[in-house]
Amino acid sequence: MNPRSTKATPRTGWNFDNSYARLPGALHVRMSPEPVRAPRLVLFNRPLAGDLGLDPETLAGEQGTAVFAGNRIPAGAEPLAQAYAGHQFGHFTMLGDGRAILLGEHVTPAGERFDIQLKGAGQTAFSRMGDGRAALGPMLREYLVSEAMHALGIPTTRSLAVASTGESVYREDALPGAILTRVAASHIRVGTFQYAASLGDRQVLQALFDHTLHRHYPELATAANPAAALLRAVVERQASLVAQWQLVGFIHGVMNTDNMSLCGETIDYGPCAFMDAYAQDTVFSSIDQHGRYAYGNQPYMAQWNLARFAETLLPLLHAEEEQAIALAEESLLSFADAFQRFWLSGMRGKLGLFTREDGDLELVQELLACMQAIHADYTITFRDLTASVLADSPVFQDAACAQWHTRWQARLARQPQSGEDVRRLMQERNPVAIPRNAFVEEALRAAVENGDYAPVERLLMAVSRPYEDGPDQAAYRTPPPPIAGYKTFCGT
Repeated sequence: MNPRSTKATPRTGWNFDNSYARLPGALHVRMSPEPVRAPRLVLFNRPLAGDLGLDPETLAGEQGTAVFAGNRIPAGAEPLAQAYAGHQFGHFTMLGDGRAILLGEHVTPAGERFDIQLKGAGQTAFSRMGDGRAALGPMLREYLVSEAMHALGIPTTRSLAVASTGESVYREDALPGAILTRVAASHIRVGTFQYAASLGDRQVLQALFDHTLHRHYPELATAANPAAALLRAVVERQASLVAQWQLVGFIHGVMNTDNMSLCGETIDYGPCAFMDAYAQDTVFSSIDQHGRYAYGNQPYMAQWNLARFAETLLPLLHAEEEQAIALAEESLLSFADAFQRFWLSGMRGKLGLFTREDGDLELVQELLACMQAIHADYTITFRDLTASVLADSPVFQDAACAQWHTRWQARLARQPQSGEDVRRLMQERNPVAIPRNAFVEEALRAAVENGDYAPVERLLMAVSRPYEDGPDQAAYRTPPPPIAGYKTFCGT
């Protein structure tokens, strides 16, 4: 196999048109992945490949393995590393793709455009003394959790493949290496705009703005003030996204500005996790030692990140700085109301509420307070309500929770929908299977330590149909006890 081959048979279905590569050179560095010694395809997302208009059969073989490992560049790809900056835990840093290579933008037969990125593809101009590689465990975690998020209906980047490299990477110990192929609507981040703004070159910033508008918000091109319209649209999408995280108990773990995608997708599954016992201050990330990105803080951090985005747009919002700041503040102040609107609407669905009443927010808050007081499992509590399994539920043996249940039943009785309608809505909004920490760690350990991918595949099958309550989900309904002192890691 020629590790530098640039040809792949047309049967694979790749169709690249690389608009980001045509942006000013200050925003990227052209470079190719570093070939690996002994690539092996360990996970391949056939349904996603089909949706992208690719040929799953060909890509599941030697040709696909070579592409997913970075040993072969598909025809039409123009590999590059993207430049960006970011506030990491509140501190501004110049960054960039330190271990990722964007192969290019694949256009599907339906005309949809997706970035195809190799994560763990070797050193780049932005590696900053890093090895540019990734360990197998974190790449499998991203595959599992991103596909679970997609199945939950939450906007997300997705995973097309994981290829092991046959080489070791060195963190605390020597670990098997791997490369993940990530599919995204784009990798344009708040941090991308921060980088462009930091250059002090109006033309570069304008080019990035025009590209983002055309790619993700073309309907805003004719707005009276396109920059203000873009800011409002991004605020709205981020409010919706974070509300959806909160509704399923997802904790991103590292909400730095370089990890906020402007198209509204969840991106970068490093120290992420799902909450077991409900608690606003839940933190799993080993690097978040002060709880900046705790579960309950995620909406506030999203708004903080959006303020940093607004700062980059000031020159485009208005020629007069005061007017520009006023426009930015107007959009930023809309975040809280938008978030609560999305979150409360989602909570109504989780509780089977079709109608709106003024007391709904208080009803939800009372339930969450009950759950936090007795350390109730977040996911199981809502499934117990869905299935009306209350006799064996420890939550509703508690006096305060039992009183809440009586109020909830009275609220349901005031709406015209039937009990079956209520159950159906709740079944659609309350998952049975999520990628819980204990299950994920068990599956990753089997793969990394023993080369046994069956646990990963079983868990993936269950979380890919999270709202079903069938045999695939049976083993994941009741979790093992939470791992004491459990921490997640970013994998770098």
